[in-house]
Amino acid sequence: MLKTLAVFFLAGLCEIGGGYLMWQWLKSGRPGWTGLVGALLLALYGWVATWQPTSFGKTYAVYGAIFILMSLAWAAYFDGFRPDRFDVYGGVIILLGIAVVLFWPRL
Repeated sequence: MLKTLAVFFLAGLCEIGGGYLMWQWLKSGRPGWTGLVGALLLALYGWVATWQPTSFGKTYAVYGAIFILMSLAWAAYFDGFRPDRFDVYGGVIILLGIAVVLFWPRL
């Protein structure tokens, strides 16, 4: 279970970090190497996601939920975004959904 969550977390860091660097390059006038590193991280994200043992569809469904949570955390840490109570409620609901899809016992 921990390996599965660690791979999702690593994939999230690659995708969100890569997207953030591309954003900084294109929207904030950062140097070209920022965009290059962002592009490399985005490519790495695609590779890291394949490390999951589940099917493509299930992997991306769960990852989508993790992406939402990590994006809120990234925005709070790097952009000064302050989640309100509805962001927190939504995050809790998403965590419950991840638990059901990924870890609920199957018959």
